Amino acid sequence: MKYDELQELYGHDEYYWGTEPNGMAETVLEFAPEREAPAAVDIGAGEGRDAVYLAEEGYGVLAVDPVPNGLEKAEQLAAERGVEIQTRNADVNDLDFPAMDVVYSCGTLQYLRPENREGQFEQFKISTTDGGIHVLFTFVDHPEIPTAPDWGDNEHFYEQGELRSYYDDWEIVKENEFVFDDDSGGEPHQHAAETLIAQKPEA
Repeated sequence: MKYDELQELYGHDEYYWGTEPNGMAETVLEFAPEREAPAAVDIGAGEGRDAVYLAEEGYGVLAVDPVPNGLEKAEQLAAERGVEIQTRNADVNDLDFPAMDVVYSCGTLQYLRPENREGQFEQFKISTTDGGIHVLFTFVDHPEIPTAPDWGDNEHFYEQGELRSYYDDWEIVKENEFVFDDDSGGEPHQHAAETLIAQKPEA
């Protein structure tokens, strides 16, 4: 979707994506290194459901999104749950952040333009502590899956296996490719996707 469409969707009282964490966020706890004061960045935090979940689990969380209404609701959800998060209005194409133990992104990496990907993934890797993990989701181009009706011209598919190619120098902890049903935008459709959990080597 375009940012102005998301701004409108996030402007309503109800949470468009709900307030319970995505299942992928729960895998962070399974694979993340044990740290005394762990830090995580949620790239494309939307209305904050995953960022707030990680904060509830003891993480210091930076929630990043280009849509102001989403970040306002993320802060509201955090307050309702009795936790604190930091928020930053920023675009994934020129994002940088301080050292993090977990870099998490679900449903946003398609906004990273192809010409920016190699540089940005390298930046994200540099800004990850030794032994830290990346937990990532991407939409991929699939010959049998039509483009979703609410897919915006600012969104860009990944080639199959492309996401993994940015992590040749890291340990691939877990990866998966799948097709799932969706009804965002009010019209049933399917997406092809890949998920990746990669761990940075210890120095």
